[in-house]
Amino acid sequence: MKQITHYINGQAYEGRSGRYTEGFNPATGAISSTISLASADDVGLAVAAAQAAFPAWSETPALKRARILFNFKALLDKHQDELAELITLEHGKVFSDAKGEVTRGIEVVEFACGIPHLLKGQYTDQIGGGIDNWSMRQSLGVVAGITPFNFPMMVPCWMFPVALACGNTFVLKPSERDPSVSIRLAELLKEAGLPDGVFNVVQGDKTAVDALIQHPDVQALSFVGSTPIAEYIYAEGTRRGKRVQALGGAKNHLVVMPDADLDQVTDALMGAAYGSAGERCMAISVAVAVGDIADKVVERLKPRVEALIVKDGMQPDAEMGPLVTAQHRSKVLGYIEDGIATGATLVADGRGLKVPGNEKGFFLGGTLFDHVTPKMNIYREEIFGPVLCVVRVPDFASAVELINAHEFGNGVACYTSDGGIARAFARQIKVGMVGINVPIPVPMAWHSFGGWKRSLFGDHHAYGEEGIRFYTRYKSVMQRWPDSIAKGAEFTMPVAK
Repeated sequence: MKQITHYINGQAYEGRSGRYTEGFNPATGAISSTISLASADDVGLAVAAAQAAFPAWSETPALKRARILFNFKALLDKHQDELAELITLEHGKVFSDAKGEVTRGIEVVEFACGIPHLLKGQYTDQIGGGIDNWSMRQSLGVVAGITPFNFPMMVPCWMFPVALACGNTFVLKPSERDPSVSIRLAELLKEAGLPDGVFNVVQGDKTAVDALIQHPDVQALSFVGSTPIAEYIYAEGTRRGKRVQALGGAKNHLVVMPDADLDQVTDALMGAAYGSAGERCMAISVAVAVGDIADKVVERLKPRVEALIVKDGMQPDAEMGPLVTAQHRSKVLGYIEDGIATGATLVADGRGLKVPGNEKGFFLGGTLFDHVTPKMNIYREEIFGPVLCVVRVPDFASAVELINAHEFGNGVACYTSDGGIARAFARQIKVGMVGINVPIPVPMAWHSFGGWKRSLFGDHHAYGEEGIRFYTRYKSVMQRWPDSIAKGAEFTMPVAK
């Protein structure tokens, strides 16, 4: 049985809490590992290691930090298949999808390699009276990331490459459901030349999260996960004076206009709703059918959903794997039962799925509901499973009103052939990430990721230039020399002369 520990100050560390949890292979349902859970003291050791490493790392020239990240990027390229397999074995997503996750993580590392340019300030010569003015961005200190189970590599890579490039040191608290990738990333960073203590990993649960929130030496917290936890971390962190970026839940809609290409719409909905078993914060969970196109959308989706190839994600022909845990599968089943009870039409039912040879795995087939209304729980709440709801609206204005009224504003898409509709949609919709004929509009690494409303708490989106701003403090410097200073005190507001 694999033993998964913490990684502190450049080496594995079992911890002293005496608490452990079990890791599972979702495809088989079998226990695959024992995972150490950190105590507050264990977290304190990780923060102390990061604090001790900070002075030297923050003073390391940005170009030298970038070269270490270049080495790290090369190692990630070399170990792509290994990392993807770790993801599939612990999370359950199909191997090809896991490789895509690894690639998106690598792209943020590539972006962070440009840190010498990204940290450049601005300079103004002779603003007046022999005075020059310039700006700089400086690192914060020890920062921490708390990441979810659904992207055990990509989401940590939204955080630590940018944080390290900016000169901070880092403590990562990954999900205890799929923690192996975090340890492998730590090992590869060390192999790339990262000094000990600059990057640390603590496995754990709420005890570890609270310890990071409460530790006085942690300057900033990044979080991705459910909205209740995001609200908690944001409130508790900011109350202690920390900078916090907390990305919460989602209920992503895809609007289907009457002029949309239905073949493209069907393909988009299948991949966006059922890819990774719907366990994506950018998954499409609501199709908003405008006008009389709804029947055609449902007719096309039904046979495709029922024909999904659901099996162990390591099988090359798998289109969808299991859910991450038995508990999460039960939660999604509860939503399906609730949808039936509240009057939605069950078009495709995934509850009876059996995977030969993997009867104990955490599998659930694709499920499709029609005639869903905004009052139903399956519409209002984030299900995070392979369940797609179809809501019917009479016109474009009703679609926009429906989406804007929802408490979440993470991602949204609109399929149309009308440029005017596309422009109006992009401008009017109150959502942070918008796709026009793109079902999952996750920004590339040099842009930034984040929603609106109760999908994001804090002032900065993740990675990209927003990430640079989050992980640095802005400083303005004004300078002049004695030979340009006039004699006598000045009692008026200084102005440019």
